[in-house]
Amino acid sequence: MEINEKEIRNDIIEGRNAVIEALRAGSPIDKIFIAKGETDKTLGFIASKAREAGITVADADRRKLDFMSVTKAHQGVIAVVPVREYCEVSDILKAAEEKGEDPFIIVCDSVSDPHNLGAIIRSAECAGAHGVIIPKRRSAGLTAVVGKASAGALEHMPVARVSNIVQTLKDLKKKGLWVYGTAADGSSDLWHTDFSGGVVLVIGSEGDGMSRLVSENCDCIVSIPMKGKISSLNASCAATLVMFEISRARG
Repeated sequence: MEINEKEIRNDIIEGRNAVIEALRAGSPIDKIFIAKGETDKTLGFIASKAREAGITVADADRRKLDFMSVTKAHQGVIAVVPVREYCEVSDILKAAEEKGEDPFIIVCDSVSDPHNLGAIIRSAECAGAHGVIIPKRRSAGLTAVVGKASAGALEHMPVARVSNIVQTLKDLKKKGLWVYGTAADGSSDLWHTDFSGGVVLVIGSEGDGMSRLVSENCDCIVSIPMKGKISSLNASCAATLVMFEISRARG
């Protein structure tokens, strides 16, 4: 069966040679899936090289690989790559400086649903944030699904990918930025929180919220007043609401 070029995904690399060459070239790779139970030396070499480069390697059954594959000739390995390059945190700070604005940065703490990440990036762009930061592990990367969910915002919003969210927050605090976390039991009411100056807004994961260490490194935990019987909002909905309140407060 011939493959329509328009249907080929631009966020995966399939096949042993193709993935090895991507690793050798130092191409950005978010994650590598390898067929579960395989003892092939080439796949072992790929896994080893990937881990040396700090790339997450995950076992996957053949059905998952077959589902992900476009060519149907994945040879037991598929690499997921970002649809656009990541920036550095310093690039985000520079973008704010060039606009003459206090930095406004969104940090996603293990947001694993690509639709949620895309929606957060879209809201960040609309609310005037200068950039988004995501972790290398336990997070969705900049896949085609994220790009689609962002409705084009990914083309305009810088996204940095870091190894350690907690250390990144500490570094940003040293630069004078104030870190706000979000949680249902936060001590600061959203409508009465001071968002002046440089702002870092942390959005927790869909199920567990912010991790303990991330929460401990926030200067303020903000809660959204809820009037209904449901105690919390979807991660991307909550993020949007808080982002636009920050935007309003900043003027």
